[in-house]
Parts: sequence; structure tokens; C-alpha cells
Amino acid sequence: MDLSKILAITGKPGLYLVISQTKSGALVESIIDKKRIPVFATEKLSSLNDISIFTTDEDLPLKTVLKAIFDKENGGKCIDHKSDNNALKKYMEEVVPNFDKDRVYVSDIKKLFSWYNLLQQENLLDFSEESENIGKSEDNIEKD
Repeated sequence: MDLSKILAITGKPGLYLVISQTKSGALVESIIDKKRIPVFATEKLSSLNDISIFTTDEDLPLKTVLKAIFDKENGGKCIDHKSDNNALKKYMEEVVPNFDKDRVYVSDIKKLFSWYNLLQQENLLDFSEESENIGKSEDNIEKD
């Protein structure tokens, strides 16, 4: 799953797929309603590939957290992001037991679960390539 082509845009709901690059930004398509819009370099864009979750150890890449939710739910939907705050925190503890409770806010947890459910609904969560890549990298190791 290539999260580098999926963007979160500050001030705009949902997630967006990068369709093409332009001189002054990019053309993106909303995952929710499939509308295409231009975004400019002056807007705050975040690739999901660059986002991580604070933990008490080292930060976890978003892809790792999404995979943990995917595994917990056997590929199905996770808890609704509009659930009670305590239920959201409890679910988060089940997925990432060592998440930093001081730096990960309920709003962050809601956004995470909202994104997961959106990606799951659109069948954009594909972790099969990782297991294939692991096998390929082992084949490429030079033997002494």
C-alpha cells in the first residue's frame, strides 16, 4: 500500500489521491466524492506516508498503525470515529498499547479511525505487497 499518493489537506474533509503534478501544486481527487480539485503549494498538505503516531518508545509510522487495525478487524471496519471518547481511547490502547496519552489527543484518534474506515471502505488498504517485499529482500541478500 502506497500512502505517499494519499493526502490529508488542512481545512478540507477526508483524504485525497494525487492524480498529477502541476506547475504550482497538484491535481487531487477526493476519496469521498471523487471530485477533482487543484491544490497549491501554499496549502498545508500531508502525505499519509509522512504521518506517525507518538508512542512512549519511538514514533510509529501511520502505515504500521493502519496495519494493526486491519489485523485486529480482519480487514473490516474499525470503531466509529464518532464513538464516545473513552471508547475511542480504549480501542486505541488495544491497537497501540504504548501510544503517548499526553501527546495523542482524542481529535487525533478520531481522525485516525475516520481515515482507516474511509480507506477500508474504498478498498485502499492492501498490505499484501509488504509480505512480497520481505521475500524479495531476503532473496537479494548477498551470501558470503
